[in-house]
Amino acid sequence: MAEVTPSCDFDHTGEDERTAEPCANLLSVTVFAMGTSPILVGTAGWSYKDWEGVFYPPGIARRKQHPLEYVAQCFDLVEINTSFYGHIKPELAKLWTKRAESVNPKFIFTAKLHRSFTHSPVAVMEPTSAATINPNDEDERLAREGLDVLANSGKLAALLIQFPVSYKNTSLNREYLETLLRQFIEYRPVVEVRHASWDNPETIASLMQRNVAFCNIDQPLIGRSLEATEHVTSSMAYVRLHGRNYDQWFESQNRDDRYNYLYNREELDGWKGKIERIANKAQVTYVVTNNHFEAKAATNALQLKYTITQKRVKAPEPLLEHYPELNEIADPISESASDPNLPLLA
Repeated sequence: MAEVTPSCDFDHTGEDERTAEPCANLLSVTVFAMGTSPILVGTAGWSYKDWEGVFYPPGIARRKQHPLEYVAQCFDLVEINTSFYGHIKPELAKLWTKRAESVNPKFIFTAKLHRSFTHSPVAVMEPTSAATINPNDEDERLAREGLDVLANSGKLAALLIQFPVSYKNTSLNREYLETLLRQFIEYRPVVEVRHASWDNPETIASLMQRNVAFCNIDQPLIGRSLEATEHVTSSMAYVRLHGRNYDQWFESQNRDDRYNYLYNREELDGWKGKIERIANKAQVTYVVTNNHFEAKAATNALQLKYTITQKRVKAPEPLLEHYPELNEIADPISESASDPNLPLLA
């Protein structure tokens, strides 16, 4: 085990107190590590209808336990997915941190930046570029309200800025990205691009200069989609695994179909090597599984965690029943670890 305080190496010269303040609250976390470089594994999101009866017990909404209390017993990290679709409400951010901390004091969050900053309003109909992205001042205000609650509580590890594959490496798009990074620099941004044009020495050097993390991803390789990388451009490294559902990646009728993919052992072993090499170049590494349909993300995250640590992991009983192969590496979690004084639902 190792205790790590993520660094705040950005140059804040000339920035006001509001911009610089969250760095005073950067978290200190105890995590498992390869050598001296810690690795945290978790899922992208936790609130999915198809997780009920698979990850969570049936009737989770009527139980005393909050869903995050199950997640936080299995992992030390979760990526907030709903913040991409709607801004985080401050009261929910407070509830999430309390609920997770009640069962795992070291639990932390990363969050996705709202789509108004990274996607065209009609992204399904036209390519996304700096010319089509159109956030306003209200979007920034609402985004900061929720992010500040997490940052000031010391529970926000990073802010994921995720662009679609149509966002290509052009001078206009680079300029917009630089502006966006300055706008949200205090939240330790991570840049996820999916088009191969960004995988070049100039992009890597630019992010390194700013101490901004490049998100290494696994995705179906279609057209000029970005291949798997092992870039480390800041003290923090970030990995996201989206699955390899080639048939449904661009043709699916709903987003769940895209992420209906379970990595096999050989595929996970390949990423284990990549993650360990990445971690050797970073102070802390976050690994997020996004193949969320029917809790496949949780299953693969637990398998990765075990593969890296070689220590048995914890899993909810419904997950052990749904994916019986997990019984080789996992023991059931407790369902009575919550604080009875906290409100029941988010």
